[in-house]
Amino acid sequence: MTRHAIKHMNQGSSIINTASVAAYTGSPKFLDYGSTKGAVVSFTRGLSQKLVDKGIRVNGVAPGPVWTPLEVAALDDEDIVKFGSEVPMDRAAQPCEIAPSYVFLASEDSSYYTGQVLHPNGIILHT
Repeated sequence: MTRHAIKHMNQGSSIINTASVAAYTGSPKFLDYGSTKGAVVSFTRGLSQKLVDKGIRVNGVAPGPVWTPLEVAALDDEDIVKFGSEVPMDRAAQPCEIAPSYVFLASEDSSYYTGQVLHPNGIILHT
């Protein structure tokens, strides 16, 4: 999809990918999920290097736990009650708390950002 979208993008355009904190922390319970999100990080960084000469910026956002319809559909009652409690803020984020990361990366204010991943994750520290 990206290959076809790039044909329609001009200098100053921006691609923003969604990864996850799981790409950095790992999760034995969600090994496949964390692995695919790690691939998104690698794709973001590699693509940013490929497109920098065209003036197209490529960045990502790696949120921590966020309330979405997926959690309500996928988690049982016991897990819903605990969702987000593993982060120091002791709660999952609301989507409106993550959205400013995307808005920033899409704006001209982030014109010097490429190959970067923002981490709105409730202070989950990773290396």
